[in-house]
Amino acid sequence: MAELPITYRGAVYPWHCDHMDHMNVAHYVAKFDEATWNFFVLFGLTPAYFRDEKRGMAALQQTLVYKRELLAGDTVFVRTRMVEIKDKIVRFEHLMCNGETREMAATTELTATHMDIVARRAYPFPPETLARARALLEAHREIE
Repeated sequence: MAELPITYRGAVYPWHCDHMDHMNVAHYVAKFDEATWNFFVLFGLTPAYFRDEKRGMAALQQTLVYKRELLAGDTVFVRTRMVEIKDKIVRFEHLMCNGETREMAATTELTATHMDIVARRAYPFPPETLARARALLEAHREIE
């Protein structure tokens, strides 16, 4: 059976932890952010594309669910699922797991808009990017 792509791998360091001795929420968000940029590359939103075309992305909404604590020394990975793609909007879900136990540690769903960074306005995805994103959406629908 196919699996969702891994978009991030990392570890929890002591400085990621708060006075409760588990990873602080700021670091969950940071790791999810890194996964986001790796996810975008899967359908053509590369750093070169953003630079060359003067395009960017802006977050519109993010919902996080914390399921299990992560501690210093834990390894983590994130898998990402395309949830929805429209002309200017993408919605996707990250699933963060403990690398050793495979237990789900946290999930987040994000909605973002593609932008013209000069005009500072939402801007349609290029047709080839939209086609790749739609193919990813279909592939992810088949994965449980």
